[in-house]
Amino acid sequence: MNLRYPFKWMLGFILLLLLFVLFQKSGQAFLKLSFLSSFLIAFLIILPLAYLLINSIAKPIYQLTQKVTQLVSNHTENQKRIGSMTKPQKLSKAIDEIDNQFRTKMDEISKERDFLQTILKGMVEGVLFVDERGRILVVNEALKRFLSLPSDVANRTPLEIIRNVELEEAIRKVLREGKTISFELTLPSPPGKTFEVNVVGIVPSEDEMGSEGGRVRGAIAVFHDQTRLKELEKIRQDFVANVSHELRTPLTTIKGYVETLLEGAIKEEVALQFIQIIKRHTDRLTKIVEDLLTLSKIESKEFQLKKEAISVADLIEDALHLVKGEAEKKRIRLSSYEIHPNLLLMGDPYYLEQILINLLDNAIKYTPEGGEIILSAKERASEEVELYVKDNGIGIPQEDLPRIFERFYRVDKGRSQELGGTGLGLSIVKHLVHAHGGRVWAESQLGRGSTFYVTLPAYRK
Repeated sequence: MNLRYPFKWMLGFILLLLLFVLFQKSGQAFLKLSFLSSFLIAFLIILPLAYLLINSIAKPIYQLTQKVTQLVSNHTENQKRIGSMTKPQKLSKAIDEIDNQFRTKMDEISKERDFLQTILKGMVEGVLFVDERGRILVVNEALKRFLSLPSDVANRTPLEIIRNVELEEAIRKVLREGKTISFELTLPSPPGKTFEVNVVGIVPSEDEMGSEGGRVRGAIAVFHDQTRLKELEKIRQDFVANVSHELRTPLTTIKGYVETLLEGAIKEEVALQFIQIIKRHTDRLTKIVEDLLTLSKIESKEFQLKKEAISVADLIEDALHLVKGEAEKKRIRLSSYEIHPNLLLMGDPYYLEQILINLLDNAIKYTPEGGEIILSAKERASEEVELYVKDNGIGIPQEDLPRIFERFYRVDKGRSQELGGTGLGLSIVKHLVHAHGGRVWAESQLGRGSTFYVTLPAYRK
């Protein structure tokens, strides 16, 4: 507030008062007038000066009152109330009304800002706002999380923080031409992150078109994370390729022997041998289909486990009994350490047995004749039971260990097909263990054997 004008007005009133007293005293002293006469003459002399002074004060107030009143003239009710007031009252009332309108607008702007911030925080897509210069205005939390961005990114260019020329060029093009651009963006860091990016220009409203000249005021880039979809697509492609490969080999063999039999070999001595080969490959096809159906069932939402308390000693004894015949064919010794009879698991007995059978079957296949396989268990301090299958077979290379639980993954493809495996056994084990809330992993030394570990929740009364 400028105090210069009130000070001038106050000084003017003091001077008028002094002049009035001076004229009144002079009239009495020099003109020998009475007090009343000198008072009237001084009053008449000072009156025009007072009028001019008061008018100089009232005129700016009047003009200010008019301008302020015009600001609130859209509000008819307030206009009616103001019309019957004095000018200072009108000015005060109008200023109060402007203050109310200002507070209302600020509240609306604040609510809209909070609303937009809530939307941005709740979005799973990353959002980047830039102004007409290409400088960052806002980055939401999702994009910061996707790209591990720093908290302070305002007034910097996207190229500075994201380090991608394609994104920078797309934003610049939208700012120049106002067109929408969509493209796929793959960033090296974090590894394998893929986004579908849509960049849209922020155009001025119709009211602003005249002054802005249609110039783009900024741009919004929306990042849709496609990483998981890409991974699933890759898994689907690999799965289709692997299934096709696994099915093609036995089908080709069956087709070849059937054609040979139809061409007349059915009457020859080798016919029985051909039929046995066809049966073996048919059994392999059946096993692949059964394993695929098992995996599909485990992964479905309808899959449910019938959990109950299970004796670990009984579970191990039953599993060893079921694979005893296969082990004897290769003269492999099956053994187990003594297990406390009160050690109990919480799980589905059918599927837990299937886990152990798959692990034992896998160990038997890759253990040479005369080898040994140990199946045992122990209680862990974290209220878990750890089961393990240890063999002294051919072992697994360290680089292959992280992938052995993938579908159709084989360390030695030629040897695996020779042994008749489907490549799905360990994948089924992994899914069943996870369904029970447990963990599975393997340790191995090439040429010295492997050990597969499974941890499952212990039963507590």
